Amino acid sequence: MDTVVPVFSLPSLQSGLHQEEFRRCLAEKGVFFLSDSGLTEADHKSSRDIAIDFFEHGTEEQKQAVTAADPTIRRGFTGLESESTAKVTDNGSYTDYSMCYSMGTSGNLFPTAEFKDIWTGYFDRMYEVSREVARQVLKTTGSRPDGGVEAFVDCEPVLRFRHFPEVPEHRSAEEEPLRMAPHYDLSTVTLIQQTPCANGFVSLQVEIDGAFVDLPARPDLVLVFCGAVATLATGGQVKAPRHHVAAPGRDMLSGSGRTSSVFFLRPNPDFTFSVPLARKCGFDISLDGATATFQDWIAGNYVNLRTKTTA
Repeated sequence: MDTVVPVFSLPSLQSGLHQEEFRRCLAEKGVFFLSDSGLTEADHKSSRDIAIDFFEHGTEEQKQAVTAADPTIRRGFTGLESESTAKVTDNGSYTDYSMCYSMGTSGNLFPTAEFKDIWTGYFDRMYEVSREVARQVLKTTGSRPDGGVEAFVDCEPVLRFRHFPEVPEHRSAEEEPLRMAPHYDLSTVTLIQQTPCANGFVSLQVEIDGAFVDLPARPDLVLVFCGAVATLATGGQVKAPRHHVAAPGRDMLSGSGRTSSVFFLRPNPDFTFSVPLARKCGFDISLDGATATFQDWIAGNYVNLRTKTTA
């Protein structure tokens, strides 16, 4: 299989162009770069800069004030190594070497009014583009979720900004190969805008045809992962690829910091799917019964820590 991650223009997809190539990409890879999305580097930079400033200069009291009491609620600040994708996916016990800020459509925790203004505007623009990408995925696969496409994409997304600081020696590839464990996303689609490591190391990788392939930062493009929800909503026509964040070796620790702004277009809690189909598609799900809701899946993911997913 060709391991090159393709680029698709959003206006071209909207015009009905390149449908066969797009359909094949969705089925075989589930990952692509998106051009002409309407999202600009200025959008990303303003939200990134104010988040980094808070991470670096916010006091412990200020950070605690915007830390959610329930760690499963993706809102506010999450400290360095406070999360472990490896534990959630049953792939080890090492932590994610990152810190994070998260927001959704409600219940948000903002450090300042300026932070709220910048992030709310950014969230809205990412939400608009992610809904349009999801529409194109559903259109190309001929899928129509219960309740219709518009109700399906009018949902409860989450925006997470991750800062991966320079890797210390005890987290180098020789000691711990990954900054974040392999996982697939519990989303319909996930939009990512990342910054590169200053030393040229490519940290984000996706599994294609059994091998992990580099996904370098491309400031002019948005990276899109299809998630497990897209697989289920299309009857298995879309692949949800595993991806991870690799650690550099000892010779590339300096300049290994990077950031990743990640928008998860997640369905509403009552989205219902076939449990047998989920298992057939390779999703490790512990729920019983013929059908389950997205809320059931999320709750089981956090409580049992046994599925091969991460929210």
